[in-house]
Amino acid sequence: MIKQKLILILISLLLTGPLHSAGNDDTSTKEDNYLKAYNLIKSAEELEKKNKEEASIKKYKEALKYLIIENKDKPNQPDTLNYLGYSSRKLGDLQVAEEYYLRGLALNPLHIGINEYLGELYVKTGRIDKAIERLKVLQNCNCEEFEELQTLISKN
Repeated sequence: MIKQKLILILISLLLTGPLHSAGNDDTSTKEDNYLKAYNLIKSAEELEKKNKEEASIKKYKEALKYLIIENKDKPNQPDTLNYLGYSSRKLGDLQVAEEYYLRGLALNPLHIGINEYLGELYVKTGRIDKAIERLKVLQNCNCEEFEELQTLISKN
């Protein structure tokens, strides 16, 4: 009889446990913030390709909100800092974007995305010498980021 009651209690705990903890897992929430931001950024990029600037700006702003929360909850993550910089740059806040990129590079000087995007920011602000420095970091990555930055630099 006691075994049956214990088994029933265990079964009920197992069945109800996930219902009470759904959405309260800090790890999944943090991952969700980054993932939501990433998906919003990709959506914004697609809208940009279709010349839907107003809609893409809205997506970048929303992504930025999630990234700020992510950075607060889990600071000093180069990928998060990269997208904070990227979103800020896309929204025209070049000074803030550069600060995020530089913070990310301080943590991971070889981060491919940060080096490419910071190089793009340097090209946009007329600092080709600094863009070339970012290109040199990427020269052995055998990646499209190197090619894209090299092409952008050669056009300026």
